[in-house]
Amino acid sequence: MPLRRPNEVLLDEIPSSPKRVLPARTGPIQIKPGEGGRLIVVVPYDSDRVAKIKTFAGRRWHREDKFWTVPYTDGAVARLRALFAEEGVAVDPSLHPVKVLNNQEPPADSEILQAAAPHPKLLDQVREAIRTRHYSHRTEKAYVGWIIRFIFFQNKRHPAEMGEAEIGQFLSSLASDSHVSASTQNQALNAILFLY
Repeated sequence: MPLRRPNEVLLDEIPSSPKRVLPARTGPIQIKPGEGGRLIVVVPYDSDRVAKIKTFAGRRWHREDKFWTVPYTDGAVARLRALFAEEGVAVDPSLHPVKVLNNQEPPADSEILQAAAPHPKLLDQVREAIRTRHYSHRTEKAYVGWIIRFIFFQNKRHPAEMGEAEIGQFLSSLASDSHVSASTQNQALNAILFLY
């Protein structure tokens, strides 16, 4: 008998098919807290399961880590449970609502979110906004790079403290000190305007 990893099926066990190893569709769907206000959803591969997760708005596939992430919003865990209702779903205990005593109202999902996940950092918020608008990965990388340059140009001041004058100084510096082209200046301007 050939060696195989757990959860694999050899196709030679099925009559008249070429020998190939396929992962079996076993194991529950796992939901865990992620970073940046997102949930990690581990879905053992099956085309039906993938089709279901693709119906979730804001989902993202992480190829290297082989899992999906979805925005952690009000009712996100309940929606995932409903989506995979006929299959096993394992939810991390930190995502379960807190049991209350003395007939108190249970906290809303948004309150649990605030307690479970720290507020995302500025650049994580920018990345999330770019992904929500379905901009390309290269645009995301360029915009985040320009935003970082803008913040460092202004000695790491928070963008909320800056306005039109600081943006003008930065763009003028790009033209006069860095000698960038007009199209590069436009890209930097668009990145900074996206931030605001």
